[in-house]
Order: sequence, then C-alpha cells, then structure tokens
Amino acid sequence: MRNTLLIAILITSVITSCKKYLDVVPDNIATIDHAFNMRQQAEKFLFTCYNYLPRHSAMSGSADENPALGGGDELWFHNFYVPSSWNIARGYQNVVNPYDNFWQGSGGGIDLYQGISDCNIFLENIGRTPDMEQGEKNRWIAEVKFLKAYYHFYLTRMYGPIPIKKVNLPVNASPDVVKVHRDPVDSCFNYVVALIDEAIPDLPETIVNEAAELGRITRPIALAIKAEVLVTAASPLFNGNTDYANFKDNRGIALFNTTYDPQKWVRAKEACKAAIDACHAVGNKLYYYSQSNRQYDIPDTLKLQMNIRNAMNEKWNAEIIWANTNSMVDNLQIQSTPRGLDPSKRASRSTLGNCAVPLKTAAKFYTKNGVPIDEDKTWDYSGRFALIQGTEESKNYLVPEYTTAKMNEGREPRYYADLGFDGGVWYGQGKFDAAEDMWYVSSKKGDPAANIANDSYNITGIWPKKYVNYVNVIQDNTYARENYPWPVMRLANLYLLYAEALNEADGPSPEAYSYLDKIRERAGLQGVVDSWAAFAYNPTKPATREGLREIIQRERTIELMFEGQRFWDLRRWKTAIQELNQPITGWDIEQKTPEGYYRERLLYQQTFSLKDYLWPVRELEIFANKNTVQNPGW
Repeated sequence: MRNTLLIAILITSVITSCKKYLDVVPDNIATIDHAFNMRQQAEKFLFTCYNYLPRHSAMSGSADENPALGGGDELWFHNFYVPSSWNIARGYQNVVNPYDNFWQGSGGGIDLYQGISDCNIFLENIGRTPDMEQGEKNRWIAEVKFLKAYYHFYLTRMYGPIPIKKVNLPVNASPDVVKVHRDPVDSCFNYVVALIDEAIPDLPETIVNEAAELGRITRPIALAIKAEVLVTAASPLFNGNTDYANFKDNRGIALFNTTYDPQKWVRAKEACKAAIDACHAVGNKLYYYSQSNRQYDIPDTLKLQMNIRNAMNEKWNAEIIWANTNSMVDNLQIQSTPRGLDPSKRASRSTLGNCAVPLKTAAKFYTKNGVPIDEDKTWDYSGRFALIQGTEESKNYLVPEYTTAKMNEGREPRYYADLGFDGGVWYGQGKFDAAEDMWYVSSKKGDPAANIANDSYNITGIWPKKYVNYVNVIQDNTYARENYPWPVMRLANLYLLYAEALNEADGPSPEAYSYLDKIRERAGLQGVVDSWAAFAYNPTKPATREGLREIIQRERTIELMFEGQRFWDLRRWKTAIQELNQPITGWDIEQKTPEGYYRERLLYQQTFSLKDYLWPVRELEIFANKNTVQNPGW
C-alpha cells in the first residue's frame, strides 16, 4: 500500500520551529553546528521546513485552518461549530487579532515567516553536512528553495506586497535594519518564480521510494505551482489594479503596478503548458473510476459520480500532482457525512455533518445539458423550488417516489457526486453492491439526518459529499474512514489554468476549448461549444473572450468545488465584491413537510468590500514597525 505518509512517519521528529528543534539537541547544546553535523540531524531540519506547509484540510475549530474552506461562500456552519475561517466569511476580520494570520502565526494561522527563516537556516548550513553525497544535498536544497518560494507565494496571495526574506538578519542587526519595508507585489511574484526556477533542475521527476517519500516535492509539482503563481500574478487583482494607485510605503514607493501587462498572461500560458507536458511525461492523467481494482459492479451513472468524487479523495491516484501529507483529510469527512445516513445508527456520534452547502453554491452546478441553470432554455429555472418526485429512471440520483425539489432534478453528474441532499442517493459508506438499496439522505424535521443535537446538524440541508471517501463504513459507534492527503494540485486544476491563460492571452481557440472539454467529458457532458449551441439562450457565448472567460470561471468553480480554489479565484478575478455580497440561504430545516421544508430561508447576508481583497496586517506589527504600512481600508 502507498499509504506510508511522509509527515506521519516523521511526526515524532518533526518540530515546528528552529528554536524548538535546537532545544532538544543532546546535552542542551543549542547550536546550528549540531543540527547539520550529520545527515540524520540535517534530515530532521529538512522535515522541519516541510512542517510549515499549511493544513489545507483543517476545519476543526482549532489552529492551522484553511481560510479558503470556511472563509468564502462554498460552506456554511452554525454557532455550535465555528471554524476560525468562518469568521472571515461573516465579515469579522480585524486588525487587532486577525483570523488566520499567517504573517505572525495567530488566529488559526501558521507563522510562515518563521518557516521562511528555518528554510534560510537550512540553505545556509546544509553545505557543510559531511556524510552526504552532493546529489542528495542538491535535491534537499531544491526542495527547501521550493518551500521557501511557496511560503512567500502563500503570503503574497493573502497580503499582496510583503517583505521578501531572502536571508535571515543577524541577531545583532540594528533597529533600522530590522524594520523592513514591504516589497512591491511584482517583485514578490518575480522572486517566487525565480526561486522555483532555481529549484526545478535538481528536483526528481518522480518519487522512487514511495513508501517513505510520497508528498515530497518533484519537478512536476514545482512546474505546476509556478504556473499557478504566474496565473495569479497575471489576474486582475495583481495586474493593472487601479484600486491601489495610492498604495505606497512611507518612502513613496508604489506597492502595486497599476498598468495592465498582457505579457503576464503570455508568460502564464507558457508556464501552464510546460507544467502539463511535465505531468503527462510522468503519467499524470485525468482520473476515471475503474472497477478492475474494485469488487463492486456499479451502473454507468454511478461511475460518472465516482470519476468526480474519487479524483479528489482516492489517495495517490494518477490525477494528483501534489498531495499535502501534512494535511490528512479526516475530521472534514466526519463533518461532511450526514448524521443518521444509516438510520439504525442515528444515535452514533461518529458522523456529525456540520459542514453545510448554501443554496447559492448548489445553484452553480450546470443542468444535465452542461450549461448554467439560468442559461438553459430547456430547464425551468423559475420553478426550481417546486416539488417533484424521484422516478425509477433517476434512481441512482434521486430516491423513487420521494418528494424533493425541482432544484435537484436534471442536474449534471457533478451535482450528485459533490452534494448530499434530502431525497438524494448516497453511494458507499457500507453499501457497495448496486443491486442492494443504497443509502439516501432524509433530512426534514424528525428524519434521520435532521437536527437532533445542537452541536451536530446541517444548517442548510445540503452536505459536501465530495469530501467523503465512498469506502468509509458507518458502524454502531465508530466511523471507519479512508483518510487521504489533501490534493493541493490536480491535473484538472492545471488544465483549467491553461484554458484561462490561453483565453486571456489569445482569445477563444480550439486548444482552450479542448482542455475544458477534457474535464467536461470526464463529467459526462458535451463540449463547451456544442452545449451552448444546443441548449443556451446565448448560443455564441463561448466565441468571445468575455463569454469564454465567464464559462471558464464557472467551470473552475464547479470542477474544483470545495477544494479551496474558489476563495482565491474570486479574489484574483476581482469578482468577490459581486459574489460575496449575496445572501446565504438554505432550506427550512425545521419543517416536517416537503411544502414547508423546501422554502428558501435566509441565514446570513454576507458583506465584502474593497479592503477585504487583502488581509490586514496585525495592528501590533504596524505599531512596532512604521515601515510596514497597512493594507488599504484597514
């Protein structure tokens, strides 16, 4: 089995900072010399650098959370289950103690500058470790350069212009030297890309020792993240953003270049293609469910759903370019499985189901014809809240003769793969034989998946099924789970980045369509041009740059739903003001009858303003260092 995870193996030896590491040196000799005097000790320091990778899947209400999961509009919660990032979604971000503060490491965030410092220590000292071949040293150096670049990128994406930390300051540095300025945002992106370029030649193409090293950085990983960095740098938030024309430091240096540069998209396009070629060369491909290695024979409609669910949660499948072994998806599965999915185990506390999906998020998915529900001329958008009953024909999606909403009928396979809802079939979790009746969600008041406990219920009546591995089994008092490392980058994401860069650089083209259509075909849909021509009110929409841009953005939202991409996409596209000022609604979960339950209920009115595009720097930092100017609006 390929389930030996790098960080899990080394958890007893990996620590969270250089200082803590040095504190446990034998005989209390807290010296850098000791940390690098043997390969074994240096390897511990290497894994210390890895240990700062953000926990992409954390949603437990504790530290190290992913702001991209709870901080946007894909998921919603209730007041008895409050992830730190949800405070951002509700407009509670602040300057006194910012949520998910990765600059200093507070409010649920990791101190990424400490991580960068430890990377610098490693790079400055690994050269004198004696019992190592130079080839291995070069690989380790390349890995740490990548990590250092990634931490700078993570901060830049949050804060915009940040102080670049090329080297650590000496302990005796004067106060004037310590009080650093923020670097212009273009300089930040350029530095990140340059570091990745330095790392690429010495990274391995693949991991040979999978049992011990899966999760470590390879050349395709570095090229894919470089592509993501350059697409981000080319996007409207960072490319010609005139909203920040007056954003300058106390020297008068402009921190944003407000002139749009089309060459940034050309550079991003080339980087995406190079990354795709590298991934293809080592065998990365879009995931398709195969029953050849499974004992379960399922119909084609369910296979389509498994194409989509498993692309994310079947660990180390061929689509995964980079999975973060520092971030295992465990608690998130518990929070995404409806309580009472198995009615006989309704009282079990092993499934909690607190992760809820707003109706606006469910509405993003296409109809079965592959176009948005409000653009499909054959789909009754105005009647989406009307009541219907499942039929024998749709039994792999909807329970026959069960009353549900029209909203749930005639949708694309990704809708049924990603979402659990009242009257919807839920494949797996102990029932794997298609000839056997499958689980289904029943969540009206008094039903098995309804609210029976203050700390474990779903506020909207819709669950993010995509997180839940189908081989998990609900038992009497336990929930046997197949955990998996968080997929930071998969091939579908890279295809979509390439399609976006192609369209922005050159306009609509057969190549841009082809990369979109590869993903749509896997989801059981026709190609973009054919779908719009046959079913949309505006059949020529894919033929214009603006129209195809909107389609690509919608396709990214659907394909990468719940994977932490939409949060950053809305910001880099500068569309968050439109998207995150809409109401959060759900079904009326306290009602017993279908007529009462299927009414749209307002849960929250989100607010998002210009200042929210960038994180605030903690107020204490601004007071301590007058050279670190605050982000606009804060």
